[in-house]
Amino acid sequence: MNSPFKDRHGQNLTWLKFITKVINRFYNYYLDLKISTLWLLGYVPFHFFRLTIFKLAGVKIGRGSRIHIGARFFQPKNVTVGKGSIIGDHVTLDGRAKLSIGDHVDIATGVLIYNAQHDIHSPHFDPIEKEVTIKDYCFIGPRVIILPGVTINKGAIIAAGAVVTKSVNKNTIVAGVPAKPIGIRKITTLNYRLGRARLFQ
Repeated sequence: MNSPFKDRHGQNLTWLKFITKVINRFYNYYLDLKISTLWLLGYVPFHFFRLTIFKLAGVKIGRGSRIHIGARFFQPKNVTVGKGSIIGDHVTLDGRAKLSIGDHVDIATGVLIYNAQHDIHSPHFDPIEKEVTIKDYCFIGPRVIILPGVTINKGAIIAAGAVVTKSVNKNTIVAGVPAKPIGIRKITTLNYRLGRARLFQ
């Protein structure tokens, strides 16, 4: 039996669909409040405090990893950061689909990692969610944008300002818009450890 309500496309809703939409709407209100609170608390200049708050929100963070100030999340519970990784200030870690960041990954300032976008060919502009994976020992330069469905394999280097639309092979250096291979990393054995994170950032 249809309810007297319609969706945004003018289609009649059954009572079950209507109730589901109401529940989803209030869940999204809660999530928006949670995300806004995380963003504000993410400016407290103490790593221990921020990591504690992020972990309580559902972010899985490995030993020795740090996330600098100003990080934004869209769904914290789907974000995983491995051991010894350093994530720069003012990054966006999407999390609407699974986002996995490996061990000893260096992510610079202002990086945007998205795993949800809209289908521009859909008549209703429907959302698409695809997992993003960044494997061990990668370096992601400042202002890089990583789009849904991308895997950046071990040891890859993404040059500053690149827009990564496709997966990147192991130890490959990419640059540009869209990002394309420009070289291969000369080091073959990767076992270094990153330096300390900035104390009050």
